[in-house]
Amino acid sequence: LVQMKFLQLLSRKPGKLGVLFQIPFCQKQFPYLCLATSACLYSKKKKVNSYEQVDQEKYKNLVYSVTSYKTSAQTPETILEEDNLLYGPPDKHRPPVKAEIKTPKNCVPLINPNKRLPLLSSESNLPMKISLQKTKMPSVTRVLQQTMSPQQVFCLERWKQKMIQELGKDGFAEYTKNLFLQGELFHAALESIFLSEEMATKEQRDDALISGYLSSVQHVLKDVSEVKALESAVQHETLQYLGLVDCVAKYRGQLCVIDWKTSEKPKPFLKNTFDNPLQVAAYIGAINHDANYDFQVSCGLIVVAYKNGSPAHPHFMDPDLCSRYWNKWLLRLEEYMERN
Repeated sequence: LVQMKFLQLLSRKPGKLGVLFQIPFCQKQFPYLCLATSACLYSKKKKVNSYEQVDQEKYKNLVYSVTSYKTSAQTPETILEEDNLLYGPPDKHRPPVKAEIKTPKNCVPLINPNKRLPLLSSESNLPMKISLQKTKMPSVTRVLQQTMSPQQVFCLERWKQKMIQELGKDGFAEYTKNLFLQGELFHAALESIFLSEEMATKEQRDDALISGYLSSVQHVLKDVSEVKALESAVQHETLQYLGLVDCVAKYRGQLCVIDWKTSEKPKPFLKNTFDNPLQVAAYIGAINHDANYDFQVSCGLIVVAYKNGSPAHPHFMDPDLCSRYWNKWLLRLEEYMERN
């Protein structure tokens, strides 16, 4: 009861620390000192809340919509409706479309089943070298150039424009001329090596244009033997196309069509050689269907030689790989024939 009276007194007169407190059983009065913990006692001046200065009437509807919003009111349907409004309708999952594997209409085999090989092949020391005759038949190089994919055309054109920007038109023309010259000199040097079975002549070794290329292929030449054809024309009698084969010889015991390529940039993988595997497969098929050749080939080899003399990259193509590129070549040949 005493405590209740004391609290009543404090609530009636806040701000006073000293109150006269009388105990019913005492005749004398004595001051009773107490400390109140009310917030209004000895507090700093109350700070003005900036939100109180906002026009409450103006933003009444906005405040009400925010404070009255309940998360539980959302449903999957309302969430989907909001997403459609913000981001548009969702894309429906579509299973990946499998790339259609095209097959050639005219499936001529890579190996000629009707070609009869002699029991005793002629062991002439000189490799075959048939001159290329001009005919209406397209060359392998022409077919591949005119059936390049848009991506290949774009990359080739971008490289050309970049070189013209660096060298100028005349400088680029001189650059391409030197590339062809280097290729011709390099092939001529290899031919002299295979025909004489000796190293290239001193003039060829000292030629600054090809000396690096010759150094580059030395480790590959050690594995090449029994050369059967050099710079020799081939013709596919059924499919009616022709080409000029760099070399047909054994590489590590396997008879191959060998294509010698020059490059200023490294090409350590077969995919870096672009359409060269198709070219080799086309030459293999032509040899196997050309009556001038009394042998058949099932393997290929692309040798990329480097101008700086670093070791060349030999890319061997086994029979299975050659067959796959042969099918791709047939598709390119069909595309060329349809366009022309």
